[in-house]
Amino acid sequence: MNKLIKKASVLVEALPYIRTFAGKTIVIKYGGKAMTQGNLKDGFAEDVVLMKYVGLNPVIVHGGGPQIDQMLSRLGIKPTFKRGVRVTDEATMDVVEMVLGGKINKEIVTLLNQHGAKAVGLTGKDGRLILSKPFNAKMWSQGLSQDAGSHSDVDYGLVGDVEKIDPHLLIKLQQENFIPVIAPIGVDRKGKAHNINADLVAGAVAAALKAEKLLVLTDVKGIRDTNGRHVSTLSKKDMDRMVKKGTIHEGMLPKVRACLMGIDAGVHKAHIIDGRVPHAILLEIFTDKGIGTEIVA
Repeated sequence: MNKLIKKASVLVEALPYIRTFAGKTIVIKYGGKAMTQGNLKDGFAEDVVLMKYVGLNPVIVHGGGPQIDQMLSRLGIKPTFKRGVRVTDEATMDVVEMVLGGKINKEIVTLLNQHGAKAVGLTGKDGRLILSKPFNAKMWSQGLSQDAGSHSDVDYGLVGDVEKIDPHLLIKLQQENFIPVIAPIGVDRKGKAHNINADLVAGAVAAALKAEKLLVLTDVKGIRDTNGRHVSTLSKKDMDRMVKKGTIHEGMLPKVRACLMGIDAGVHKAHIIDGRVPHAILLEIFTDKGIGTEIVA
C-alpha cells in the first residue's frame, strides 16, 4: 500500500507542471551516453512519449559524434579535430549525412514510434528548416584560453553555423501531433550541406519556436562553480561571467551558448542535465527539485 501511495504522490507533484506546460514546446538536445546505452535509450523514448501524451510538444535535436567516428574508422578515414571542432571535408560530410541524417535519425524515430508516438525524422534540407552560414571560429573560441585569432588560418571545411531556422514545417508537424526529430545538418543558399554543432542547432530551434524550455542532455550533472560544486540555478549574467572567467570552457561552451541563445530569444528556461540518470527529462520537468542546472533570464 505504501508503494502505491508513493506513486500517487509522484503524480500529484507532477500535476502543476503538467498543467503549466500543457500545449508548450520543449526542445530537447539528445546526446551523450543516453544515445548509446540500451536502457537509457528506452527511458528517453518513454519520457518523450509520456510528455506528448500529457499535452507537451517535444522537439528532438540529436548529435552523434561517436557514431560518426566509428563509421569513419570502418571506412578508413581518420577523424581530424582542430580546437575541438571536427574538420569536415567532402568525404567526411558524406559520412556525417549518412550517419546523422540516416542511421541515427531513423533509429530515434523508430524507437519513439515503438513506444507509441508519431515521430518524423528531418534534416535542415527538409522544408528549408536550417539555413547555414560559414563557421564562426571567433565565436566558438570565445571564453577559451587560446587566442581567437589562432582560428583565422584554420580551414574547417564544411562546418557551418545556423543563419536561420524556418519553423513552419515544425509547427505543422506539431499541429498534427507528430514529434519532429532533427539531425544537425544545414544547407546554405547555394544548396551546400554543412555539419553544424547539435547544441547550437537545438538553441536556434528553441529560439525560433519560442519554446517554453530547452533541455540539453550531457554526461555531467550540470554546471559546476570554481570550487567544483554543482550549481542548480544560474542567471544569464552569472553564465556570462563564468564564461569570461573560464569556469565554463571547452565542451560545455556550445551547450551554454545554446542555452543563452534560447533565453535571449524568449525561451523561459534552459536546462543542462545528466542524461545518464534514468528518466532525467521527467525528473527535471515534473519534479520540484530537478536534477541539473537551470538557466533563467
